[in-house]
Amino acid sequence: MYQNPDDRVMRDLLREAKTIAVFGISDNPSRPSYEVAEYIQSQGYEVVPINPRLDSVLGRKAYPNLLELEGPVDIVDVFRRSEEIPQVVDQVLQMKQKPKAVWIQLGIVNDEQCERLQQAGITAIQDACLKVEHFRLLGQKEA
Repeated sequence: MYQNPDDRVMRDLLREAKTIAVFGISDNPSRPSYEVAEYIQSQGYEVVPINPRLDSVLGRKAYPNLLELEGPVDIVDVFRRSEEIPQVVDQVLQMKQKPKAVWIQLGIVNDEQCERLQQAGITAIQDACLKVEHFRLLGQKEA
């Protein structure tokens, strides 16, 4: 069974990250993906929305997939069902500039795909909310 990295690794990752792609973001403010993206944007991160059905979210241009990004991202925060994680990981592994980490949201577990990411040198975190962990590890900056 895949084990997430310890708090020190996650804290360092969050401190060093500047850009976070939110894969599966919604433009509905009541959806968790929107709420998390809004929070991380308020904490000073650049949010890059990934959703083929949207043109923009939170004032940022949305991209249909990870392969069409115009620049690098540090973390890919994934809001997709467990059975869709392999397709997301396929995209991550095809990116020209690989992210430092893939963060799979609370309630989603896919040990096999986390192992794939780890073998490619990419930190994998699963079954954890980026917003909750950011607040727990770093506290909240004033918006």
